[in-house]
Amino acid sequence: MLPDRSFFYRLAEAAKAETLPRFRAGVDVVNKEAKGFDPVTEGDRAAEVAIRSLIEAEFPDHGILGEEHGSVGLDREHVWVIDPIDGTRAFISGVPVWGTLIGLQKNGRAIMGMIDQPFTGERYFADGNGSTYSGPDGERRLQVRDCGSISNAILFTTSPHLFVGEELSRYREIESQVRLFRYGTDCYAYALLAAGHVDLVIENSLKPYDVGGIIPVIEQAGGIITTWDGGRPEMGGSIIAAGSRAVYEQARAILAR
Repeated sequence: MLPDRSFFYRLAEAAKAETLPRFRAGVDVVNKEAKGFDPVTEGDRAAEVAIRSLIEAEFPDHGILGEEHGSVGLDREHVWVIDPIDGTRAFISGVPVWGTLIGLQKNGRAIMGMIDQPFTGERYFADGNGSTYSGPDGERRLQVRDCGSISNAILFTTSPHLFVGEELSRYREIESQVRLFRYGTDCYAYALLAAGHVDLVIENSLKPYDVGGIIPVIEQAGGIITTWDGGRPEMGGSIIAAGSRAVYEQARAILAR
């Protein structure tokens, strides 16, 4: 038996109860990386615990891949992929573009997912057949747009500083060809792509939990999301997402050199 929308919403509400009260509240931050800055907050940890508790109670035979509390049962048919706060840097900076990502895989393939933004009250959900939006302005089916060509595209990446060497030069070449580029929206950029507001997202160094909840939302809204070399994106890495096949092919031709 697979979960329904109401169960995903229960998971989102449980996470929201832990994250939203801590947003812009001066939370303590721990750095997970000795030679850099990889922040985690008590909100990350508490939200993941809340999500995992509900999954373990309702679907005890499912595996869980989580960012903060490890993984269990990754060889099982169904595996949940959890990122309690995607965009922790935005979260601790008071910027409302972070979100909670919840995905479900079957035999290693992403089939259901959610991008939830508690502060704005927006949810982007893929049920296995299509993607829907619900928020302050109502509810609707999600559909990517076709801008025709990369020269008409709006491009997002979290930060160009994440690219180095040849990856940076490839990214900059794409950036020079698009109509508009913007930085810094983490998972919210993918939500905007699924909703038909932007056309292209290019990132690297992503973990499985960074994309697990996003993949179904993009694909079931009619979009494309792969690795730079055209492979499946479930394991993360260097990722490209696009609203149309033409823009995807134009961008990937540069990225795959």
